[in-house]
Amino acid sequence: MSRSLIAIRHMDADQIRGLVDMAARLKDDVLHDRKISSGRRRTIGLLFFEDSTRTRVSFEQACNYLDYRIVNFGGSGSSMNKGESLKDTILTLKHERLEAVVMRHRSSGSAQLGQGYFDGPLVNAGDGQHEHPTQALGDALTVLERKGRLDGLKIAIVGDVMHSRVARSNAWLFSKLGSEVRFVGPRTLMPSSMGMLPGEVHYDLRTGISGADIVMCLRLQKERMTDGRLSSIGEFRRLYQVNRATLKWAKEDAIVMHPGPINRGVELDDLTADGPKSVISEQVTNGVFVRTAVLKWIFDEEGSN
Repeated sequence: MSRSLIAIRHMDADQIRGLVDMAARLKDDVLHDRKISSGRRRTIGLLFFEDSTRTRVSFEQACNYLDYRIVNFGGSGSSMNKGESLKDTILTLKHERLEAVVMRHRSSGSAQLGQGYFDGPLVNAGDGQHEHPTQALGDALTVLERKGRLDGLKIAIVGDVMHSRVARSNAWLFSKLGSEVRFVGPRTLMPSSMGMLPGEVHYDLRTGISGADIVMCLRLQKERMTDGRLSSIGEFRRLYQVNRATLKWAKEDAIVMHPGPINRGVELDDLTADGPKSVISEQVTNGVFVRTAVLKWIFDEEGSN
């Protein structure tokens, strides 16, 4: 049996917990120099049609831990520059005997589309403004390590919610596991379909992060803002930056997260990004282990969570 991972919203709570627990075990194995049992050697295609550092490198590292072969593919330098469609590109890679595909693409829904054409395991590494499931799983592992649980928490997701696939995946994950989700930011950076997402909306930073256990800042995706939704960076910084002063509204033991890359001095100030409440580096590390778990899970013949 094989599986795909397209979106957190399609998973149940037991599947999510199972993957996070598997990632924790694999992390322990790696830290104690124990070899990971991964079955027969697989060939994985990494299809990144958008720029990436953290996600791409962590998937490569995950393949190294599992002793999987990697085939790297990007839009530039390929036949897509000659007008080849995504469908024909995926079909070509399928018939070149790739056993699974990890794909990042700028279009929402592209992962589901690609999975249909590939007819085998596909892992969504971020599709447009839709979802980024492995980022949310890595964030969950980080929270579990710091808080000891994933339920009963208050998580404030602050900033550019409209353009953030990370916000959507994390909102689904934490709500499915019994935590309270808040979206915090300016009205112009909230999706028009907020009612379809699990969480309450706050336009004021103080009320939004008041009593929060987790403050997750989002990158301002200026490259996607083509319609003047943000009046100025300075205004956003003044009203929504998480720093030493504003963080006092959250719980005393609150942790600060960010999926990266950070616009330093905008979403976060340096003292907060690099301070004792920040778990940003831990998020990066844990991203490797959840992606290792996901690549193992998609080929798991036993059907475990």
